[in-house]
Amino acid sequence: MGELGFGFTWYGHSCTEIETESGRRILFDPWFSNPKSTKSAEEVDRCDLLLLTHGHFDHLDVGDTLGIASRLRPAWPCIHELSLWAGRRLPGGMDQVTGMNKGGTFDAGGLGVTLVHADHSAGDVLGDPAASSPAYVGEPVGIVLELESGRRVYFAGDTDVFGDMRLIADLHRPDVAFLPIGGHFTMGPRGAAMAVELLGVKTVIPIHYGTFPILAGTPDQLRLELAARGLGSVQVLAPDPGVRTD
Repeated sequence: MGELGFGFTWYGHSCTEIETESGRRILFDPWFSNPKSTKSAEEVDRCDLLLLTHGHFDHLDVGDTLGIASRLRPAWPCIHELSLWAGRRLPGGMDQVTGMNKGGTFDAGGLGVTLVHADHSAGDVLGDPAASSPAYVGEPVGIVLELESGRRVYFAGDTDVFGDMRLIADLHRPDVAFLPIGGHFTMGPRGAAMAVELLGVKTVIPIHYGTFPILAGTPDQLRLELAARGLGSVQVLAPDPGVRTD
């Protein structure tokens, strides 16, 4: 492993895999069907921990997510309402999914998973285009993942910047942040630069951009906004989809 202390592969949008120093593999928001992904959900051969930030189709893709969960049986801690939805759709039921809520921490065999606030929405049709109203599977969350080494990764999911990111900094002291920058549905580069300032991280990895033209924010725009805040020394890691970075 390099300076990060873990390896990661971004598969477009928010779909991200982290591999820890001990070889544990964690999937965040596994929408492998997104148009930028270099990999299909069926090609995923290992997942020890599955983490979802909220119930929109571009994060909780029903086919991709339930397929991976059913086939590979990772631990799946998540917001309470999502655990009820998922537990009724998996062969193992509730023995695989652990419901929790914001502020709680789950020990996934030496990996700590803490749910934190996100400023977003969460309802969707969840695989049923004929649904008369969106299904609600719990509030959106960000996730703080503590690795075996003690390093902490903040995966913001979909969110706008909010002042209580300062609390996330004080309580959890993340080393690295995965932040949305696309705009329209989430904060754009300007908001993400403010989030970096609030969080105090020295490394940021942009997500949720470039999937569609409407998600127009770019890593270069983020770098400019960081420089405008006097944060030009912050490292922005923005590999192409499917390229592993350590």
